[in-house]
Amino acid sequence: MADRKYTEEHEWVEVDNETGVIGISDYAQEQLGDVVFVELPDVGKLLDRGDEVAVVESVKAAAEVYAPVGGEVIEVNGALNEDPSLVNSDAFGDGWFAKLRLTDPAELDELMDALAYKTFCEGLS
Repeated sequence: MADRKYTEEHEWVEVDNETGVIGISDYAQEQLGDVVFVELPDVGKLLDRGDEVAVVESVKAAAEVYAPVGGEVIEVNGALNEDPSLVNSDAFGDGWFAKLRLTDPAELDELMDALAYKTFCEGLS
């Protein structure tokens, strides 16, 4: 399994073969506060890198989640409809948003690895 890759907008993608799982980082969920609703994409939707993949509403704000890579939505995390707080409690596990079949795996090369992302976040404080 590949390492998790990150965007400057605090999305992550973890790829296994041609499938990428997308979520937001702990940093992002902490900035949002308690998540109360998540709007997920439709299965079958085609996304380009940077397209909106989900909308997260919290007690503080609403925020768009953007696709770190392009692909076709092949699965969404329906558990978030029942319990959107999974984004807060397990951002890197049960709080994922969607799975994509990647259209261009080379896009992963343009994302940050964990160390680069940690350094990026440290520069934000």
